[in-house]
Amino acid sequence: MDRLTGMAVFVAAVDEGSFAAAARRFGLSAAMAGKYVSAIEAQLNARLLQRSTRRLSLTDVGHAYYERCKRILDAYDEANREASDAHGIARGVLRVAAPVTFGAMHLGEVLARYMEQFPHVNVEVALSDRYVDLLESGVDVAVRIGRLRDSALIARRLAPCRMVICASPDYIARNGMPRSPDDLRQAPRLTFSEAVSVGDWTLFDSERRAHVIDGPCRLAANNTQMLLAAALAGAGVVYGPTFVFGEQIACGKLVELLPEYQASELAIQAVYPSARHLPLKVRHFLDYLAAAFGDEPPWDRFRQAPPARPGQRRSLATKRPVRQRTAG
Repeated sequence: MDRLTGMAVFVAAVDEGSFAAAARRFGLSAAMAGKYVSAIEAQLNARLLQRSTRRLSLTDVGHAYYERCKRILDAYDEANREASDAHGIARGVLRVAAPVTFGAMHLGEVLARYMEQFPHVNVEVALSDRYVDLLESGVDVAVRIGRLRDSALIARRLAPCRMVICASPDYIARNGMPRSPDDLRQAPRLTFSEAVSVGDWTLFDSERRAHVIDGPCRLAANNTQMLLAAALAGAGVVYGPTFVFGEQIACGKLVELLPEYQASELAIQAVYPSARHLPLKVRHFLDYLAAAFGDEPPWDRFRQAPPARPGQRRSLATKRPVRQRTAG
C-alpha cells in the first residue's frame, strides 16, 4: 500500500475520530481505511490506535507518530504548492486587517507596489484598533502589534515595535531638556488611552532598573496620530511607537528625550489562519510586508543618523542631512 496515503488516512482517522469518517474523506470503505492503518502498524511492529466500538484513541507511540505524520504531510503539501505556484498567477481578493495608525501611515505604499506587480489581485483593507476574528470576518492577513491572543493563528514576525518619548523643540525651549525620568513626572503628558497600562510609562536604565513615569495625563486620546499632531504643536511630552514618531524625529520636528533609557520592545507581526493551502496572493503579500519593514524598519533609522541641525531635515532613505528649501 502507498505509505503516504496510509499516513494521510491515519491522520484523518485521528482527526475525525473514526475510520468511517476518514474513509469518506478519501473515497474509501471503512474497512479499507482500517487496512491502511493496520499495514502501518505491521511495518512499525507497534500499535498506534486503540480501537473500540465507540471511538479510537492514540497510544503513546501513536501520539508521537501522529505529530510526525502531520508535519510530513504539511511539508509534502507545501512542496506541491510551491511547484504548482511557480507557474501560477496570484488572483482574487486579498482581505487585510491592520491597526488604524499603522495601516494609514505604512501600508499604503506597500499595497501600491503589491498591486502593481499582481494586477489580478484586488485588495480590501479594514483598519481598526479592535480585535478582529480572522475566520469570522474572512480576513486573509492581519497586522498585529504586541502579544497575540489566539495561539492557533500562524504568525510571521515583520519588525520590532520600539517605543520612544519625545517632544517638540518649542516645548523643550520653554521647559528645558529633561535629564532623568524624574524630570518628566510633572510634565504635561500626552497618552494613548487604549494602551494596556494607560499613563504608565516605564523606562529602563543601563543596569535594567525600571523607572515608572506616572501621574495625571494632560491629554488622552485613542488615536496616536492625534497625539502626534498635539506633540508637534508643543502641547506636551508624548510616549509611543517609533513607527508613529520616528519620521518626525528624523526631520527635527520632534526630539527624542532620554535616549540613554530604553522602553520594553514589542513586535509587529502578520498573522493568518493556517499555513496549509496558503493562497499565492497571501504568500506574496507576506513577502512584501517582510521586505518593506524588515528587522530594521525605516522609521527607526533616526537612531542611526546624526542629529539634524536647525534649518535641516534628515532623509530616512539616505540617513544624511538634507537642507530644506525655503520660498524666495
